[in-house]
Amino acid sequence: MKKTSFPWWQNKAAYQIYPKSFFDGSGDGIGDLPGVLSKLDYLKDLGVDILWLSPVYPSPMVDQGYDISDYYGVDPRFGTMEDLDALIQELKRREMYLVMDLVVSHCSDRHRWFQEAIRDPAGKYGQYFYLKPGRNGGPPNNWRAEFGGSCWDRLPGSDLYYFHTFAKEQPDLNWENPEVRREICDMVNWWLDKGVSGFRLDAIINLKKDLSFRDGPADSPDGTCAVSKMLPQTTEIGAFLNQLKQECFLPHDAFTVGEVYSITRERVSEFGGPEGYFSTLFDFAHFLADHRGVFWYQHKPFDFRSWRDAIFRSQENDSVFLANVLENHDRPRSPGIFLPEGDEGYEAVTAMAALSVLLRGIPFLYQGQEIGMRNGDFRTVEDFEDLNTHDQYRAARAAGLTEEEAMAVCRRHSRDNARTPMQWTGGGHAGFTTGTPWFPVNPNYRELNVEADAASARSVRGWYKRLLALRKDPEWEDALVRGGFRPAFREEAEIFAYWRTGEESGKRILVLCHYGRGTASVPFAEPFRVLMNNYDSLESREGRLRLDAYQVVVLACGAGEQEEV
Repeated sequence: MKKTSFPWWQNKAAYQIYPKSFFDGSGDGIGDLPGVLSKLDYLKDLGVDILWLSPVYPSPMVDQGYDISDYYGVDPRFGTMEDLDALIQELKRREMYLVMDLVVSHCSDRHRWFQEAIRDPAGKYGQYFYLKPGRNGGPPNNWRAEFGGSCWDRLPGSDLYYFHTFAKEQPDLNWENPEVRREICDMVNWWLDKGVSGFRLDAIINLKKDLSFRDGPADSPDGTCAVSKMLPQTTEIGAFLNQLKQECFLPHDAFTVGEVYSITRERVSEFGGPEGYFSTLFDFAHFLADHRGVFWYQHKPFDFRSWRDAIFRSQENDSVFLANVLENHDRPRSPGIFLPEGDEGYEAVTAMAALSVLLRGIPFLYQGQEIGMRNGDFRTVEDFEDLNTHDQYRAARAAGLTEEEAMAVCRRHSRDNARTPMQWTGGGHAGFTTGTPWFPVNPNYRELNVEADAASARSVRGWYKRLLALRKDPEWEDALVRGGFRPAFREEAEIFAYWRTGEESGKRILVLCHYGRGTASVPFAEPFRVLMNNYDSLESREGRLRLDAYQVVVLACGAGEQEEV
């Protein structure tokens, strides 16, 4: 019987590097490409196959590199193009792959295209952006940018306004213009020809605009409407994304993962999967489970059932092999989001790891996640670098929150939590740099670092390494990579459990976790073998399994398995 062929990336594990904070090879306090290169063996040993590199292109760094001024270069802060070429070659030598960030919904206002648009708004490059006359002495509409303020700013030296979804220094590109699309496709193919294996597509849902630019329903006291409420209403984005797929991704067999928020469940397969525009999509449903408004202060505290059930709903839609994440550069550290305060110990962190890595889909880790890094230590709003955090702080204060209440919201939700330097050692600056780090190191680095974790009998990194190895084990790959997903014990209040079942092998694996304090038990009478357990033992008695606080077990189940407890 001929075996079904699968995409080359499907049994891989990915790891995101935020270069500025990963490892400094030059001693100037900023992480760089030589620093990444020096840690490839560390990543290979962990079980990483695909390296997603956040932007290293030339940039004024208004939005930490997501404001690109040259799509064909490397910012001197991070090294040289020769360094990047060396990284590509060394990854290939280790049978690893490089995925770059593709940020093409907008560019930097320092990009040559925008500078030419300023010089001649009626010329060729004026058509590369959305330029509109104002309305009644103000912006063309009431849309509010992601980082606060109007989505429109005056084009210097002109009466026209230009559109920006994010910061005013990040003008949106006009994808209605075929010349823009041609420029982008040529650039994408240039990188793929160089040896890059694929792209993470940043804010890609933003490419298509409602060209009427009508006002949106006000959701703020100032009468503005969040731009995020307006962009997903457009459904004609397919022509743009399909051009990228047909002209760039398919010919190179590239791996692509889309950052796609706010699409309905029915549209998931339109964007990801065999018939979609991208190989896969990030599953953000569990991040959004506590959202009750556009501002952070409106979000609800962590609720286990909402979180678990959001993941279940995504997994039960088997049309797309999703990208599963607990952390990235735009989110706080996962212990600060998905655990009640005070429950951030080894058992809870390893429980989260198992529940995420063994889901159906490709696992994505973020730097430091593998040792359980925590949120940063921010005392005042001035401690934050992130533009969005400052806007959210202002919104919270304007809504009547006290200084301490507004700061508590920002400490919990700011993406700066994920941008503190990687904690390698308990030595100076956590071993990140011999210079002065660009951003303060989390003070807990003396106890929580790669070296200390490796020396511990309860190593979080060791647990992640075993999870990634189990997922690739030939005995279990059919179940854990290509197998189906089915929730288990769904009615239990603090149980997060699911089945993974191989279609060809028929092997059955139960991932079972008591996600809470105290103890819990579930009825389970069939034979099993323990493959992984974050405790030393598992109690099985009278047809029930007893689980301690945040205990997670991975059980091979069925008639051929011998019970081990």
